Amino acid sequence: MSNIVGIEYNRVTNTTSTDFPGHSSNEDHSWDIEKFKDNFEINISHLTERTANFDLINIDTSVANAFRRIMISEVPSVAAESVYIFNNTSVIQDEVLAHRIGLIPLKVDPDLLSWVDPAQDEKEKFTDENTIVLSLDIACTKNPHPPAGSTDPKDLYRNAHVYARDLKFEPQGRQVDLFKNNPVVPTDPDILIAKLRPGQEISLRAHCILGIGSDHAKFSPVSTASYRLMSDIKITEPITGESAKRFQKCFPSGVIGIENDTAFVKDARKDTVSREVLRHEEFNGKVKLGRIRDHFIFNVESTGAMPPEEIFFKSVRVLKNKADYLRNCPIGQ
Repeated sequence: MSNIVGIEYNRVTNTTSTDFPGHSSNEDHSWDIEKFKDNFEINISHLTERTANFDLINIDTSVANAFRRIMISEVPSVAAESVYIFNNTSVIQDEVLAHRIGLIPLKVDPDLLSWVDPAQDEKEKFTDENTIVLSLDIACTKNPHPPAGSTDPKDLYRNAHVYARDLKFEPQGRQVDLFKNNPVVPTDPDILIAKLRPGQEISLRAHCILGIGSDHAKFSPVSTASYRLMSDIKITEPITGESAKRFQKCFPSGVIGIENDTAFVKDARKDTVSREVLRHEEFNGKVKLGRIRDHFIFNVESTGAMPPEEIFFKSVRVLKNKADYLRNCPIGQ
């Protein structure tokens, strides 16, 4: 039971940990890589181009939380850093327009670019090896033949709305061949940048570089990366008949099943630990709620810059590099 965080009506129990994560008294916790590989599990329950839901089992909280934090703030991606505006007669101020463009996720493999050296001279630090150039040249004009009776600006004017898809990739140097088959494009082409009316126009160039989320949120490759602990539901006394049906309604759909008129735990993974069942006197002493402290259910949503599984793999690589650095760092430095 030392592995279960207890959930009671008005409190949470067994939350404290030892000075050494994953260790308990009177137990052998000497590190053994083979033992870790035998016990550690990764179960993938849902995976698409943008989202992933998977379980990390038999791993310490500190490591699981490190993966979450790294995915949010230390896995690099590409975003607009410098925006050079040549003409902007729209109602949006230059700095707001630049900020909007910076927040547009770009579909580009960060491994294809190198890091910008801030120590270099301003004229030399941006090259075809570390910078992606996007251009936006658009002007609004009247539609000479609008549909009769229409008041929709999209019918009355041309280029009334400026979208992310209007950003055009301008390959530089080696990028002509490097991105020949996969040109850089916004991950969501329908992001609205600005609205224009006849006579208004925008002309700019955006320089996009590598960065990490801890520097600015625009570089974070995830919309969200979170985890929750696996629920633990133990029915200590049989719950039958109409009581079983009421018991079932205390949990989200699919958590509790009824077989032979008796309630049983069907899928604890769907539980949200609402504690609703603890409000009912008839179930007092018949059920124990908890959470398994070393079973983490991760949910990762990518911005589209890269697949969610790639983001997780890169977080593992970042953590490994941190561990290698500490291992090789001289004592006292």
